[in-house]
Amino acid sequence: MSKIDEMIAELCPDGVEYKRLGDIGTFTRGAGIQKSDFTDEGKPCIHYGQIYTYYGLEASETKSLISEELYATRKKAKHGDLIIATTSENEDDVCKCCAWLGDEPCAVSGDAYIYSHSADPKYMAYLFCSASFQAQKKRRITGTKVLRVSGDAMATFELPIPPIEIQKEIVRILDKFAELEAELEAELEAELEARKAQYAYYRDKLLSVENLEALEGNAVPLKSLACICSWMGSGGTPNKQHPEYYDGGSIPWLRTQEVKYEDIYEVSGRITPLGLANSSAKMIPINCVIVAISGATAGRCAINKIECATNQHRLNMVIDPSIAHYRFVYHSICSKTQELLSRKEGARGDLSAGRIKSLEIPVPSLETQQKVVDILDRFDALTTSLTDGLPAEIEARRQQYEYYRDRLLSFPRLTAEG
Repeated sequence: MSKIDEMIAELCPDGVEYKRLGDIGTFTRGAGIQKSDFTDEGKPCIHYGQIYTYYGLEASETKSLISEELYATRKKAKHGDLIIATTSENEDDVCKCCAWLGDEPCAVSGDAYIYSHSADPKYMAYLFCSASFQAQKKRRITGTKVLRVSGDAMATFELPIPPIEIQKEIVRILDKFAELEAELEAELEAELEARKAQYAYYRDKLLSVENLEALEGNAVPLKSLACICSWMGSGGTPNKQHPEYYDGGSIPWLRTQEVKYEDIYEVSGRITPLGLANSSAKMIPINCVIVAISGATAGRCAINKIECATNQHRLNMVIDPSIAHYRFVYHSICSKTQELLSRKEGARGDLSAGRIKSLEIPVPSLETQQKVVDILDRFDALTTSLTDGLPAEIEARRQQYEYYRDRLLSFPRLTAEG
């Protein structure tokens, strides 16, 4: 019998009382704090949107501050209260919370609730993640695009509230388990990055002029991308004010975020023939080498394995097969990512089509290119199988943790007779 089982047997042998959240605490809605109110100095505050991105299950310091004047008039979470983001377009984020453990009260924005309660703060934060809480939450969500759960609704949720000694022991166990899970996840992430770095190093050595000339047995010319393409062009975005350009569309339409240094077999976007005809979007054949040109994605490369249309934020290249193998060009561009990034310009850090077209790569004979492609594709397949397995292992560890957490937070219910 584990320590927690012994404690349950001793402290609540007839079961654990399930209580409504409204019976052990109160929900107070925050209000009146915008991101434009943030200051360099002042008092602690949490905007509801930050709960999704910045905070875990607990916080003792805030990312943002507001003026003392505004702070004095706002609703505040005290030490031990939960701060709950109750609205999101993503169902999983609705009711995401953190326990405020700071010494000074924290001002809280609208679309968030402050839950003041009599239980252990971390226990309640873990309880809000539990399967029991999530099941009740889903039944009380309102809205279509923007989803939300009200404080009145949360007050009706029934959850297990064991004696405080058991709550603290569960927190100790889950904190330790979370720590071990985070350490393992960090190790797996480091291994993933190491595999990617190993592949990049090998690829770059193989595609170096020196190595290609050794394989070729003579000098290898440098050629610009413009010189080895039979066609180069961009795409377009149909006017979004015309739903008929999108609704019921069957034409695959590639968007910038889907260019990820890999072959593309499926895209999420769809447009209609009418949208294609009334925009700069155009169909491109399979096996184009595609380079993203805009913002954070600029410089990323991919190969489309399906015919598709694209938006305007990429350069699509049909490689002349009499000059170069398209996969050789793809690997060569990937190896020159840093050189491409150094050509970015403007406030958004975009790449112009002209700057991409002028990029030079060594172009050996087609026979040598095929040898290099065969080697890199085999190595790429091996690396991919390894790197695909690591995210799966990370996800398995997360699921294992969630399963263990839910088991710890499940108790026999105290019956009326008990």
